[in-house]
Amino acid sequence: MAETVLSLPFLKEQIRMSENKKKKVKYIDDGRTIANMNVEGMPWYNPAKASNIAEDANLSENSAKSRELVNPEPLGFKETVAMTKGVLAAALLIGGIFVIIFLLFILFCVYVWF
Repeated sequence: MAETVLSLPFLKEQIRMSENKKKKVKYIDDGRTIANMNVEGMPWYNPAKASNIAEDANLSENSAKSRELVNPEPLGFKETVAMTKGVLAAALLIGGIFVIIFLLFILFCVYVWF
């Protein structure tokens, strides 16, 4: 008798779940691509498929500009030196800020905290 009392809620749950399964609507794929996952660098990348997608789509000016950004012209010597100086200056600035904060923390610990 105790077993039937314990199993009744379980049976009701099973019946309710089987009814829900019958009511499910089938998904119909319309073939549209929401997000193209054919990306360079991924193991499944297929260059032929990528070129077919590009040919099928109507290319606008924005996509033509983005293609130019993907394959830019190589930088000259002066441009490379200027870019390296800028990157170095930015890195030294950030590093200097960290060093100053660390020194201020050490001074705080020595003269105020302890």
